[in-house]
Amino acid sequence: MNRANHWIAVIASASLLASAAAFADPPEGKGKSKGKGHGKSHGSQSYGDDALVHVSVNFSDARRLAVDHGYTGYASLPPGIRKNLARGKPLPPGIAKKVVPGPMLQGLPRYDGYEWRVYGADLILVQVATAVIAEVLIDVFS
Repeated sequence: MNRANHWIAVIASASLLASAAAFADPPEGKGKSKGKGHGKSHGSQSYGDDALVHVSVNFSDARRLAVDHGYTGYASLPPGIRKNLARGKPLPPGIAKKVVPGPMLQGLPRYDGYEWRVYGADLILVQVATAVIAEVLIDVFS
């Protein structure tokens, strides 16, 4: 019986030591990092949109301005580019912008440091200095 208790004690000690090693942090510079950027979901990034202006115009107001002035029938952007147009994200490179027509621009609110642009059939408010999107109104010109 004494020999059996000895083996139980040895096995229990070995198990405790092995489990402690499994929970230990890896040495500096080795193993997976728990720091900056790891473990974050990229789909839920805010892109720093807290500093952007909040727009007082909505889709129905902008759409009414477009229809009243006859600015409809614009083609939409391809889906791959369109999904990159989101508040807080930079403008995707290489897409052609159109100037918002003058009569419609007069009916839109103005914000210092921002300008309204047309991309495809969408009306977008862009921060001029950084080219970061502040607002996207989809299909205003469709």
